[in-house]
Parts: sequence; C-alpha cells; structure tokens
Amino acid sequence: MARILLQATIPYTEDDWHIGRFSLLAEELTKAGHLVTTRNREPDARGNDPVLAGLSRDAFDELWLMAVDSGDGLGDEDVKGILNFRDAGGGILTARDHADLGSSLRNLASLGVINHFHSYNPETPDRCVQDDRDNPALGYPNYHSGANGSYQRIDVVEPVHEVLRSDRAPNGVIEFFPAHPHEGAVDIPPEGDHSRVIARGRSEQTGRSFNIAVAIDGEPCSSRGGSQGRALSESTFHHFANINWDVDKGAPSFVTDKPSDEMKKDPSRLEIFKQYVRNIARWLEPSN
Repeated sequence: MARILLQATIPYTEDDWHIGRFSLLAEELTKAGHLVTTRNREPDARGNDPVLAGLSRDAFDELWLMAVDSGDGLGDEDVKGILNFRDAGGGILTARDHADLGSSLRNLASLGVINHFHSYNPETPDRCVQDDRDNPALGYPNYHSGANGSYQRIDVVEPVHEVLRSDRAPNGVIEFFPAHPHEGAVDIPPEGDHSRVIARGRSEQTGRSFNIAVAIDGEPCSSRGGSQGRALSESTFHHFANINWDVDKGAPSFVTDKPSDEMKKDPSRLEIFKQYVRNIARWLEPSN
C-alpha cells in the first residue's frame, strides 16, 4: 500500500480543473488498496503551498501532480519540497496538457526538461505548429488524439514497460488510452540516460506521432548515494480526468469540444486502462 498525495496545482475554483474533477482516479487508487489524499493548491501569503513545500516521506510515498495551472502553480518553496521528496526516494507522476497549461512543471529539474511547452522549452521548430485544427486559436503543442470520451490506440515502445502490461488485455499489453483533442508534449531530455519514452500516440488529424509518457528510473540523488524516486511524465492530465472516463461527469464550461460516446458504448477498454493506473502506483512505490 502506498500513501499517495493526489494534488492539483490550482486553488479550488468550481469552473476549473480542481481536484474533484479527478475523483474517479482517486477512487481507482483507493480500490487498489492505496491511502489517497486529495488536495487543491492552498498558497500561503508568500505564494507557497504548505503541504508541497514541506513534502515529506514521513507522510507520503508518492505525489500525483495534476498540473492544471497556466504557469504559476508552484512557488519556489513548493519546487524545493517536491525535489527534496523525490531525492528522498518518493515517486512522482506529473500530468499537464496543451500549450503552457501546467508549465509550472518547468522548474522541476529533469521532470521539467521532459516537458515541452509553448513558451518554455519548445519542441523542435518543425513541431512548433498547430496539430489540433479544430481549435486554431489554441497554442501548440496540441496533438489531437481523438475526442474526449473516446479511445486512442497507442504505440507501445519496446521493450514493453511493466506499467503497460495487463493480463486482461488481449495480448497482455495495454494498447488503448483515453483520447483528448489537444495533448501536450513530452520527450527524453538531452541527458536522458535514465529516462525513456514508453508509449506514443498518433494524431487523428495530421497522422503525426507524439510521445504520451516518459518514465525515469535510476536517476542519481543530488544529496545522498543511490537513486531518486521513480517518475512518470504524462502528455496530458486528460488520461486521468473524470470527463475522459465518464463524459457524464462534466467538465469546466470552457471545454467546448464535442465529446464522443465511444467509451460509454464499450467500457471494456477503459477497465483494461485502469490497470495502467494501478501499475503506475505500484511502480512508483519507494524501495526503501
């Protein structure tokens, strides 16, 4: 059993991506036997979140950070707390979205470099273009993997990472993820000896391949011997949001993309995908 902090990088705002919009993820982790604490950001007078700034292995084993901010979701002390937590062996999952959404992650050392944003650490020039053509005003990166409420078939990168295995999948490998019209961009950093892309998607509009998830394992600690905690960086938090598991759960009013009923008609692939969530929680558990 892991003690998991599931946190959003914004204070509670009803018409936004507050942590309640990830309640199905929290339920799934709880059903798997983990102790889950859900929080929105609660900044103090200096702009830091006391829990993140003081994040400790005494209280938590894993941080699942839903980066739903526009760039100001982590204060300086929050960053220090998260980096110290990982240096002490804590496991971390980060998930963001298109353009600069979740760009507070840019300050998290290797976890930041993995993420490409519109204004920070952009992709190569040939990729700094619109992919989601239904939303021309939306800043890149914005890979169109499908409608909310539908599935995308992913390309599993060999060798198959253990978080992508499932006895319930037809060939033992999880091949379908929740889709989203505009996913962000992740990649291995220039000095990526300890990271690798484990899954890729493909745009329904341009056919362009893009990375969905990057795993980090074995990165040396900066303050002690041994390795930092494992980490997984996701191209979009929509792989975990309620609306992408059940469109009837709704979304903020600014989400205007027409949803699909594919998942409602065939929930079986979603149930297999939930094994991915359980696998991540197990893989991120500290070894000491």
